[in-house]
Amino acid sequence: MDTPHDTASLLAIIGLTASVGLASAAVASLFVSLPETLRRAMVPHLVSFATGALLGAALIGLIPSAIEGAGIEQVHSIGLAVLAGLLLFFVLEKLVLWRHCHDDPCEAHAPDERHRTHALGPMILWGDAAHNVLDGVVIAAAYMTRPGLGVATALAVFAHELPQEIGDIAILLHSGMGRLRALLLNLLISVSAVIGGVIAFYSMSSALHALPYALAFAGASLLYVAVADLIPGLHRHIDLKRSLEQLVLILAGLAVIWLTQHHEGVGPPTGLP
Repeated sequence: MDTPHDTASLLAIIGLTASVGLASAAVASLFVSLPETLRRAMVPHLVSFATGALLGAALIGLIPSAIEGAGIEQVHSIGLAVLAGLLLFFVLEKLVLWRHCHDDPCEAHAPDERHRTHALGPMILWGDAAHNVLDGVVIAAAYMTRPGLGVATALAVFAHELPQEIGDIAILLHSGMGRLRALLLNLLISVSAVIGGVIAFYSMSSALHALPYALAFAGASLLYVAVADLIPGLHRHIDLKRSLEQLVLILAGLAVIWLTQHHEGVGPPTGLP
């Protein structure tokens, strides 16, 4: 684990995971300062773009790379890994460990008598920390397969993190936390993805045979967020104009991921057996 190549990969993973957290927290902080009407108008467009980016990262990047790395004879095993991932994330979301907020405020975090306590802020922070660590694992697994795949995955994670960060800062402020403290704590939690990236780097480097299945699992996480969390929200608006806007932005998210993969070129994943 001390070769120049390994050190460079570790630094790249740290850089990617830290950048996603810092960028999403910084942009979300700017969004909070915008007028509420403008913020509400922009978030649905971000969600549409994020839907395309997540679908692209899962179905164009991660899952095909998992099949390529494991070999076509293991395609059913990869399918089982994707299925296991979908089921696990369903259970985690039920346990409020994987709670994504894409409205400001969203239904899950809507202020009511049960949530109007100072305990709401810490609960959100702990949930987001666990979520961000998992995001770090996803990015690291993708990068260790192919650097370009890691970049594409990081872009997809950033796309779906942004609406969530906006909602979370609003929740922290609602819980009675001061603006500066809320921004600093949100920033700290956002970079917890680095922890997941480092853990994944060291654990997967010693078990490269498991990397394709980790990729399939990671793809399932992005697929679950897109299909279970984001797409149902998009169906709240069924008018033709809004539906066309959603489709265009979804295609834009897909295009960003496809261009990232196409620019990198097609070839065997590095580091896989």
